[in-house]
Amino acid sequence: MKEALLALGTGLFLSTLGASAAGTEDVKRPNILFIIADDWSWGHAGAYGCKWIKTPAFDRVAREGVLFQNTFTNNPKCSPCRASILTGRNTWQLEEAMCHFGLFRAKWPVYPDLLERAGYLVGHTGKGWGPGDFKNGGFSRNPAGPGYQKHTTQPPLNGIARTDYARNFADFLEARRPGQPFCFWAGGHEPHRPYDEGSGLRAGRKLTDVVVPGYLPSTNLVRSDLLDYGLEVEWFDAQVARMLEALEKSGALDDTLIVYTSDHGMPFPRVKGQLYDAGFHIPMAIRWGRNVKPGRVVDDFINVRDFAPTFLEAAGLAIPDTMSGRSFADLLRSQKSGQIDPTRNRMVVGKERHDIGRPNDAGYPARGIRTPEYLFVRNYAPDRWPAGNPETSYPNCDNGPTKTLITSSFNQFYRLCFGKRPAEELYDLRSDPDCLKNLANDPALQSIKQQLETEMQASLTRDRDPRILGQGAIFESYKYLGGGAHSYENWLKFRQ
Repeated sequence: MKEALLALGTGLFLSTLGASAAGTEDVKRPNILFIIADDWSWGHAGAYGCKWIKTPAFDRVAREGVLFQNTFTNNPKCSPCRASILTGRNTWQLEEAMCHFGLFRAKWPVYPDLLERAGYLVGHTGKGWGPGDFKNGGFSRNPAGPGYQKHTTQPPLNGIARTDYARNFADFLEARRPGQPFCFWAGGHEPHRPYDEGSGLRAGRKLTDVVVPGYLPSTNLVRSDLLDYGLEVEWFDAQVARMLEALEKSGALDDTLIVYTSDHGMPFPRVKGQLYDAGFHIPMAIRWGRNVKPGRVVDDFINVRDFAPTFLEAAGLAIPDTMSGRSFADLLRSQKSGQIDPTRNRMVVGKERHDIGRPNDAGYPARGIRTPEYLFVRNYAPDRWPAGNPETSYPNCDNGPTKTLITSSFNQFYRLCFGKRPAEELYDLRSDPDCLKNLANDPALQSIKQQLETEMQASLTRDRDPRILGQGAIFESYKYLGGGAHSYENWLKFRQ
């Protein structure tokens, strides 16, 4: 089988899958295939109506399963989000793991370990939990499971990882005992930066096809940068297509609960790491054979902390008391579309320190609540720069052409993406999905703003969030464990 990967003009092709798993007996407990891209935004898939990024594998999962319109991470950065997925807890309940490049403690059970103890074969390929330190937290291996990383490939573009996700998944399938259920984490490194600049244009993509959000300049440079991002989305989706083919060849496709999602939004200014809708709203489609009515579209709000309890319930296992997430297996088995559970219409999100870039390695503490109509955000330190200080080149935003362009002039895009923010922000998502017009001071909306903040604080109090309980300084004490500079002062030296 040869699949055309991308129209790169040079006719690059995916190689034939080198191995397929042996057929297995029917199992009562479902297999679980969790597929997570790195930095992929909601809406950037054909199933959501996107025309300039092609995602046939995601579209297939949605067509043969359920497409979710409102899936969110409770912390829009890689390692905090992944810790929430694994533990079934919000990140403000995870101590150091609330922070990017932090310590991940093994004091809370993670779902791969629980499934393994119940007889599942578990494993991961590509990016599991990270970046950060899990070994000193008490884990003997990556919390996503044993690594299957043997096979590599020669990617067509600079910036794409060499991991051959599909062949590693095939190796994993071959390791199964007959009839043994499995749980596999397929973690893409794409579409994380850096990109091969101009690769989208060289592939024949058109600048005019790109839809540029209102917080970014609609220039050819930005459009080209977005095309490069889209090409990496397509690369990973092509790998997922091969994984689905391997699963189908094994005879286990319809016995597998397949979740295809992302950890947070794209690595562009005002998205990744930020508490705007584009930062924490993520794509998700789920296929589960005969257990779901295909072609449904669900509007219920799903939190990434809900994945672990859903997997455990599907496997017939008890959900630990440590998990604050709620299984949505009932939504999958439902025959309905639209809003199914009226209680699933709120999302609380938060952040502390993502990357260093301020004196004393201070973070940017913020919490928000999102409803179908509004997003309210409370910035607890509005005197701080939200993406890091200017002298450290705003490290809580990935470097790239769009960032360079916006930081070169202090215009409205700079203010939106990098400027200081007020203590309160309120956006009407029905008329302003890009969160451009802050309505926090609108007299007509004061009761709504107060209601949202009261509801948010009540939820965080139930979660015993240290920030809400007056103990937020604990987050500032946690060590930053990443990069070549381990403090603000060293960062400045490192930059020189």
